[in-house]
Amino acid sequence: MSDETELETETIDRTLAEELLSVSRTAVGDELRSITYFTEDEVEQIYLRSDLEQTADLVGFADHERLGFRSQSAYRNTQLGEYQATVRMFENGYLSRVIRGPHGVWVTTDSMSMDRFKELTTATKSVLDEHADTVSTDRDD
Repeated sequence: MSDETELETETIDRTLAEELLSVSRTAVGDELRSITYFTEDEVEQIYLRSDLEQTADLVGFADHERLGFRSQSAYRNTQLGEYQATVRMFENGYLSRVIRGPHGVWVTTDSMSMDRFKELTTATKSVLDEHADTVSTDRDD
């Protein structure tokens, strides 16, 4: 895997980070650009492809993606069914966000089929659900 850069994790459990990387690489393959884990209070990039620069404003992205913790309730009990993921399209790639309980992840990719986004969503949800009880949600505010 010489074309990738794994970043040292500081706030995320190492096992969770490794599982997110594994399922993302399996679902997305070489189109994987980055993986960022977040909670209401923390954000950590756990993978960045080596041909990309570390210039993204992770805090700014996280502030926007955290809105998903609150906006999921708007979709409850609709005929659309349970919220699965959000996919955003950009000029140079895609961002897919999955939130489960107290934590979430956004994965950026090159162009790929909708079926692969669905595979990524299913795999990511499973990992986040498995580790939901390890997330600290103590907030003093």
